[in-house]
Formats: sequence, C-alpha cells, structure tokens
Amino acid sequence: MKKAVLSFISLALAFALTACRQLDVVGKKSITSFEAVLSAMGDNVAADDIHGGWSLKAPDGTVRFIWSKDYSESPLYDVMLEYDAKPFLDAGLDTGKLPDTIFFREGKLTVGSKLGSDELIYSGDITPLASYEQIVNKYRKSVSYHTALDHFNVDLGGGNMFEWAKDTTINAATDSAQDKDIVFVLDPAVFIVAGVDLNKVEGWTFAKVTADIDGKPTQADKFLKPFDIRQ
Repeated sequence: MKKAVLSFISLALAFALTACRQLDVVGKKSITSFEAVLSAMGDNVAADDIHGGWSLKAPDGTVRFIWSKDYSESPLYDVMLEYDAKPFLDAGLDTGKLPDTIFFREGKLTVGSKLGSDELIYSGDITPLASYEQIVNKYRKSVSYHTALDHFNVDLGGGNMFEWAKDTTINAATDSAQDKDIVFVLDPAVFIVAGVDLNKVEGWTFAKVTADIDGKPTQADKFLKPFDIRQ
C-alpha cells in the first residue's frame, strides 16, 4: 500500500515538474524572442504616457500593441490594441453597437484586458522588455505559444491578441521562411453584430486560423494584420 502511494506521489510530482518546465520554456523563450522584436522595431517602440506604459507601433502606423509598466496606475487596460477605426467605419461599423469593452475615441478603437491591480516592482531599469517580463512572471497564463505559426502571443481578451515570431527567420512548424514576424489579431464577431462587412475592411485580412484550444487544433475566424519586420 505504501509503495502504491509513493508511486502515485512520484508520478504526480513528475507531471508537475514537466508542466513547470514547459511553462518555463514558453516564458523564457517568449522573452528572448520579444527582445529581438523590440530591437528590430527600433523607433516604433516608445513610451506611452497616456496609458502609462509602452507601445509597439505597426510599420504602417495603423495599430499599436500597448502594455503597462504599472497595473496599479493603468487608466484603461494593462495590455491592449489601439487601431484606426476608419477601415471599420468605411465597412459599415455602427460604433453604437460595439460592446463596452471596445472604446471609440478620436478616430481610434481600443480593445484589451486588465491583468491585475498590482504596483509592479522592478529590480532594475523600467524598460519595455522589463515590463513584458512582468507579464510573464506574474500573469503567465496570458502568454501562449501558437504552434501553427510558430508564434508567441499575449492574450488581450475576447479572442484578440498580439503575436510575434519565435524566430523571425524560419517557421519551425512548417520548416519554411517566417513571413509573419508580428501579427495584430482581432476577433471579428463583435464587428458582425455592429454591422461591418468583413470582406470590406481595408488593411485587415479576414481568415480562418488554426488555434490551440485545450491542446486541440481548432479553426477560429480572425482579422489579421501581419508584418515582416526584417524587410
């Protein structure tokens, strides 16, 4: 009986350690790859005083990924996308039909998520990368790995996310050149309700994407805006 109990405990510990190692791989690898993206984006990464954090602006200037440096002072969300509303308005968007999780102001739409209300403590300088590390260390569940694209991503809630390549040179999942170094992702469901013709949104690609849900590949409708930042 004692042997059976000990065997069960050993097995449970082995599973727990394996899970922790896998989480560590996602966390650590996402940090190093995010650092490479920040470096490649140059001046497109900047402080954002309005939201109390940092922003990574798309090469075409139409959308930004924003992450907070202190969740206790975030005026809106801790992680978010802010993007031009015009393509959606031109495609029929009625802003009055948007859910209260999407904000429309001064020609921009903003969607995101509150991670917490923590006053973040830093061991060194407060930098864009250090603030991203806070997400990994404190809210690891918000960071995932997208197998089909060989990407990491930050979950912004409601099916929205920001993704970046684990390696900007090659997609290990397909063993082909990586042509989507960063991807801004929006869930189209709310726009359907708000009157948008999904095929008329200029600058965004409406597509079915294979997503990992509970460990199973699942097809999901998404708006995508990908960029090759090495060009």
